[in-house]
Parts: sequence; structure tokens; C-alpha cells
Amino acid sequence: MNLRSRRTEDLSLNVTPLIDVVFLLLIFFMITTTFDHESELKIELPEAKGKVDQQKKDKISIVIDASGKFTVEGKEVVNTHAETLKRVLHKVAGDQENPRIIISGDKAAPHQSIMTAMSAAQQLGFTRLTFAAIQPQ
Repeated sequence: MNLRSRRTEDLSLNVTPLIDVVFLLLIFFMITTTFDHESELKIELPEAKGKVDQQKKDKISIVIDASGKFTVEGKEVVNTHAETLKRVLHKVAGDQENPRIIISGDKAAPHQSIMTAMSAAQQLGFTRLTFAAIQPQ
């Protein structure tokens, strides 16, 4: 017969590493969501009347910001030279013979930047040019 009382061992779980990991994940997600908002391109389109185009295929979008920098299909072009823009347009067009080019220029964009975009598209043989605008209120 064993009359001695058993010693009960306290079982404990150390949650300190778990809390550290949760805080690190929280910090990581806070930082990555902050950078997402800063990468948006802000342009103010001019107003124009007309019908809204709903076609999505066979088009290339060129965005020109207020300082005259180009963004083609969401990727910023390294400089504002016509030759660089032509190379980017040729690469994005791929095997499309005559895609529609949509130029979205900020209303404060330099006229020269818009003319450069038009000229680069014309030199590549793209004849379907469209300008993006917003409907007046």
C-alpha cells in the first residue's frame, strides 16, 4: 500500500513566444497595407461628353500624371523619352496588330507628354487612339 501523496506537477504553457509571433504578424500586416495606399497614381481627368466604352480586350492604357511621367498598363516607364515609350508599347502590344491605345492624361499634364505618347503610338503603326475623360456632372 502506498500512502504517500503524489506530488502534482504544475503544467504550464509559456505563451510569451506566441504573443511575440502575433505582434510580429500584426506589425507586418500594418506595414504592408500602408504601402499599398501610397502606390496609387493620382490623376485628375478632364471632362468630356460622350458614351462610356465598356470593351476590355485589345487595349493598352497609357497614364500621364501631372508631372509628365508615363505609366503603361500600371507599370511606370523609367523616363519620358519617346524611344523608351515606344519600346514599352511594343513589348506590351506583343502580337496584337493594332491595339486600341487609351491615353489618360491628367488635366495638368504637359501637352508635350501627350504629344509624345501619340507620336510613339503612331510610329509603331497604332492608329486607334482614344483619350480618357470623366463625364461632367
